[in-house]
Amino acid sequence: MTLSISDLHSFLSAQPDAIVAELASVRGSSPREAGAFMLISARAIAGTIGGGALEYMVIDRARQVLRNGEHRDDLDIPLGPEIGQCCGGRVDVALRRVTPDLVRALVARLAAEDAARPHVFLFGAGHVGHALARALAPLPAHVHVVDTRPGELTDLPDNVETLAVPMPEAVVRSAPEGSAYVILTHDHALDFLIGAEALQRLDAPYVGMVGSKTKRARFRSWYLDAGYPADRLERLVLPIGGRAFPGGLGDKRPEVIAALAAAEILVHIGGREASVARPVTTQSGAVVGH
Repeated sequence: MTLSISDLHSFLSAQPDAIVAELASVRGSSPREAGAFMLISARAIAGTIGGGALEYMVIDRARQVLRNGEHRDDLDIPLGPEIGQCCGGRVDVALRRVTPDLVRALVARLAAEDAARPHVFLFGAGHVGHALARALAPLPAHVHVVDTRPGELTDLPDNVETLAVPMPEAVVRSAPEGSAYVILTHDHALDFLIGAEALQRLDAPYVGMVGSKTKRARFRSWYLDAGYPADRLERLVLPIGGRAFPGGLGDKRPEVIAALAAAEILVHIGGREASVARPVTTQSGAVVGH
């Protein structure tokens, strides 16, 4: 699981004497990235640094540290046959007993990570909207469900924001930069209005719409007749979920569509983040963006 600030406080409230185990550095292949951490007490754990033999070793050593009254330790662990793993890399693990200063540092880090998470706006709180909200809720994104019908915005995960608005397309205009948009309302005309607005957002890594090839053709005709630029139509994913499994599953249950769409959305968001982070080299060899 990925720890949140509330997870951190809940764990430490119940288990105040604990160790923070962090992957301080990673060389070669590893099940988690440098900076990943977990909490370990005498009776419980929260988070993960990758599972398997690595995590068992770290938990065992952390509990020894607690029993011995120590405050820190550093481990250098090869992820190979020596411990029954085949990643092939090597990790340095820092074990630190929880202190108020360490908690403040972790809270600041988690807050920064949370603020950097992308936003995903789901327009429509029908069956697919609910299923997709549930699929995205545990993933690293801020999820918003938008609908014109307040009564439909119920029974959604606690960390999903709900917005009841008369003009959903206006939400697109004010959304944070880099937001993704998924359009699945109960009204094709409303879908088209929101879709046209979302395609104006050139910073969007993903603009998707539930539907069929026929609906795509109808949207294209309406979009071009309304005078919108044709080249932006290439960015529209319609139907959603097809790019995650190009051959198609032939299964139209909301939960299946949601699973495929969630994977598709993450791929598009990851692609945009990689392109933004990637330095641009000019003809003279200078690196831009650093």
